[in-house]
Amino acid sequence: MSKVTLPGHLDVLVVGAGFGGMYMLHRLRGLGLSAHVVEAGAGVGGTWYWNRYPGARCDVESMQYSYSFLDELQQGWRWSERFAAQPEILRYANHVADALDLRRDISFETRVTGARWDEDAGEWRVATDLGQDITARHLVLATGCLSSARLPDIPGIGRFAGRVLHTGQWPHEGVDFTGQRVGVIGTGSSAIQAIPVIAEQAARLTVFQRTPNFSIPSRNAPMDEPYEQSWKQDYAARRAAARKMRTGILYELNPKSALEVSEAEREAEYERRWQAGGTAFMASFSDLLLNKDANDTAAEFVRRKIRSMVQDPAVAEALAPTNHPIGTKRICVDTRYYETFNRANVKLVNLRQDPIEEVTEGGIRTASGLHEFDTLVCATGFDAMTGTILAMDLRGAGGLSLRQLWADGPRAHLGLMVAGFPNMFMITGPGSPSVLSNMIVSIEQHVDWVTELLARMQARGLTRVEPTAEAQEAWVAHVNEVAHRTLYPQANSWYMGANIPGKPQLFMPYVGGVGTYRERCDAIAAEGYPGFTLTAGARAVAAE
Repeated sequence: MSKVTLPGHLDVLVVGAGFGGMYMLHRLRGLGLSAHVVEAGAGVGGTWYWNRYPGARCDVESMQYSYSFLDELQQGWRWSERFAAQPEILRYANHVADALDLRRDISFETRVTGARWDEDAGEWRVATDLGQDITARHLVLATGCLSSARLPDIPGIGRFAGRVLHTGQWPHEGVDFTGQRVGVIGTGSSAIQAIPVIAEQAARLTVFQRTPNFSIPSRNAPMDEPYEQSWKQDYAARRAAARKMRTGILYELNPKSALEVSEAEREAEYERRWQAGGTAFMASFSDLLLNKDANDTAAEFVRRKIRSMVQDPAVAEALAPTNHPIGTKRICVDTRYYETFNRANVKLVNLRQDPIEEVTEGGIRTASGLHEFDTLVCATGFDAMTGTILAMDLRGAGGLSLRQLWADGPRAHLGLMVAGFPNMFMITGPGSPSVLSNMIVSIEQHVDWVTELLARMQARGLTRVEPTAEAQEAWVAHVNEVAHRTLYPQANSWYMGANIPGKPQLFMPYVGGVGTYRERCDAIAAEGYPGFTLTAGARAVAAE
């Protein structure tokens, strides 16, 4: 791939060439602004560029996991499966980049190491790992919510003589596990997708589980043409309806409480959703994330399913989650995950009963003894939502450090901007629906909102915008208040940062829903951006 020269001065610098960064670049071009993207990887696609582990697949149906802003894109592209696999999603990202001629304004294999706000010049001074210095009036962080892979903090992990892999940084050439002894650490979403595929190749697979997760069968299948056409003939209306949904995903909602129906009706609804497959299981009843008693009925249904699929009763109980309400950690979707533990070459190690003591040159030593491996696969997740942002040394007005500001947890207004960091935007940042939603729906909403704000600033001769500290604190309080109306905080999840030792425990995404959030953002724009200070030079401008 030929190198693209990184301009020295820009109206807007975008960090990240995933779905957020690509759409942001397209919209900025439409405003006539000079814009450029820097991307750490060698290609577009963001999470779908890096996460190439076996079985990697989207948990949002293909017909909804795509851009909606250009009808030619959504009509012209054809998905091959109900739930698209990573290679196909990456091909789609490259198709978009080609169709919109985006690569001429993207510098690949370039990582931003830091940025500081220059008060006198009214612009950002950005440094890269290649020694480049860029100035930009605006800085857009489209860095992704799950882009900072976390290796496990296990004594001796560096001593292992075999190969150590992380699902979030998978080798592009692929990995052949044939005949190998493989250990997988973790049983989150990535592991649940990878384990069945690895088990088909490996001579022996040992899964190390600390906390079991709930998973629903995907019922994936080749794309049904009549189903595809039903979407393409009604895309405008269906997209509009999805934007009003809590998750940004259009599926059937049941308005009833799980507790107001008979046991027979409740079981029939759960069974119908289970057979249909996918995350819509959590829409079986309206109160599954609000009422613990209602949630218990869904959780116990899934636990019974696990017991029916796993032949060894002790293994089944170990795989059946009991320490968090269903859906309060990311609900997973799978293809024969639980059945994989019936294979003779697969073993589960329950770390609650047999904890890891150390990694040796030959494998993993637990309290019960040594497990020897050729390859270790770390499916240990990410420093979600904030990890990649805080990996950069970002300094706002007066040299304010974002790392210091967020030492007790992220604080942002609408998940879009941070007080004290003028002209810096985050796409799907902490405090927005982001990871609780169809990411592309949330990405489009954020990019559109930022683009509209920049257009209005252009029209009025404004050069600087930032949220007020008061508006930011009010939004952070609202995000936490809404979260605590639900069952979400009852789980030690990566939504809370609980997977990172020492990370502050603060519920990061906004659970109020995509539709509600959009209404709030739209109202703020319509009212002239109350809660934001707009400036022309040194002169603050009142809301319209």
